[in-house]
This record gives sequence, C-alpha cells and structure tokens, in this order.
Amino acid sequence: MFYVVTGGSGSGKSAYAENLVLSLGEGRRIYIATMMSFDEESTKRIARHRKMREGKQFETVECYTGLDSVRLKKDDIVLLECMSNLAANEMYAQGGAGEKTEEAVMAGIRRLLQDVRHLVVVTNEIFSDGMAYDESTVEYMGHLGNINQQMARLADGVTEVVYGIPVCMKGGKKNEASA
Repeated sequence: MFYVVTGGSGSGKSAYAENLVLSLGEGRRIYIATMMSFDEESTKRIARHRKMREGKQFETVECYTGLDSVRLKKDDIVLLECMSNLAANEMYAQGGAGEKTEEAVMAGIRRLLQDVRHLVVVTNEIFSDGMAYDESTVEYMGHLGNINQQMARLADGVTEVVYGIPVCMKGGKKNEASA
C-alpha cells in the first residue's frame, strides 16, 4: 500500500504518518530521513523527529538525493520524511538531479513501491499562503507540486492533516491513525 500524508508546518502530519506506519502491521520499519543538517534550526528539527520516533522501532536510512539507489526488503514498512526536503536536495545540492528532479524523485518512489510492502511519504502543503516568491522558489514549488500530484495519482490513500485532524482525500479509511 502507498500512502501520501500532507499538511502545513506544525500540522501534526509527522505524528500521523508515524502512527499510520505503526498501524500497518509487523515488519521492519524503515525511516528514510531526507533532511540535511545545515543550521541550528534544522539540527533541532532533526532531533525533535528522532525523539518522536523513540521506542517505535524504526531503523533510519539517510537519503538526501538518489532515492532510487536505496535498496530495502520486500516486507519492509517505509516512512519517507519528507518529500519537500528530498525535492529541494535534488534541485539544489551538489550531485542532485537539478532540472531532472521530478524524474529522479519519481524513479525512487516507483523503485520503493516495487521493493517494499508499505510506503508512507510525508510532504508539505506550501502552496496556499499567497506570497510572491523569487524565480528559484517558484521553480521549486512547481517541481514539488508536480511530484505531489504524481504521488497522489499512484497512492492508495492521501491524507491531509489540518490542525492535527486527518482529512482523508483519497482511499483508505477516515482517521486511520490518530496523531
């Protein structure tokens, strides 16, 4: 099964996604971490997410670019956190896919879908603030939006978490796992 979980910053989407993974049965739980630690804020965010996962028996695989090179096992239950970081890394990091970001990311998603039992991907809803951004940010938002749409088409379930409340957008059961 393939699930996409989205929401704004601080919406509770990460807690919801972790609980969703825990509800998907027994098996090796893999957390694919995509956030690079490049400043104090990102270091704190990484520490907060590690603390959230304590005791939940996740094995962490760090993957900043090249998702299609990650090799996992057929019965693995995977949480990829988060697509927004992975897309930015592919676009801007040295060795990233650059203009081929969408293709690289989706090749990785398709690979995981072939290789694992369940995949849950967390992504950010960054499109509704009405702000004007520079050209590079608009390009990033376009790539992330296209990736999110492609994932939603492939997904068995899509849930948006709003103020800690999961809203089922596609498939699945409403409120499958509470945050």
